Amino acid sequence: MAKSVPVHCPTCGREHPFTPPTYPCACGAPLTLPVSPGAVPRPVAHRTWRNGWVAVRCGGCGRQGQWPRPEFDCSCGAVVQPPVEPAAPAGGAGAPVAPEGRAGARRTARPDFRPVAIRTERDAVTAARRYLRWLGFAQVRRPDRPAGTGVIDLLADGLVVRVDPTTLPTTTRDVECLWLHALVDDATAVCFSLAGYTTEARSRADDCRLPLFVMDLTGAPRALNACAEELVRRR
Repeated sequence: MAKSVPVHCPTCGREHPFTPPTYPCACGAPLTLPVSPGAVPRPVAHRTWRNGWVAVRCGGCGRQGQWPRPEFDCSCGAVVQPPVEPAAPAGGAGAPVAPEGRAGARRTARPDFRPVAIRTERDAVTAARRYLRWLGFAQVRRPDRPAGTGVIDLLADGLVVRVDPTTLPTTTRDVECLWLHALVDDATAVCFSLAGYTTEARSRADDCRLPLFVMDLTGAPRALNACAEELVRRR
């Protein structure tokens, strides 16, 4: 599990605990984007395809890949990108090696996640469903109700899932409604959002111990709070 690092907003100077995202390398090893706690982040004025990706080399197999550049929303309204430093080369100091050798690690590791690009609302639900199946949840399905009639977009064994594909941050009301549905169904509520969450919604989710994930347009979900990281770690 990646440890959070302190990052200061370049606009207001407020310090935030930021947990660098972890992605699955094709070799099966988890690759955590190396964010330095002493580096100076930069505000995002506008996004382009180029500044939305960063090249990082896996410390386990040495393969260099393109990964979504991490960012977070400050309460002052600024969108901030923490700088990512180059990872250690393959075989360098700190490269993870399983006790039974790298080949054994590949046999037991989860296969790499294959995201689906998000262009429509249906794509967002498909990306979340594919990610939950990748985590190991069985029978991930749409609920037996017409689309748009409720806050539940997916069901799985012991899960009720909300997928918010809108361009506005998910609100406290959305989080609380999802949590209440989970209480009724005696299940765990999980929320995926394309535009992130309001500060109040994130705080409420932490109070309810509700896992929050944020997705980018590549369809790669990222755990946004400790509950989400715990859900990923348990699987």
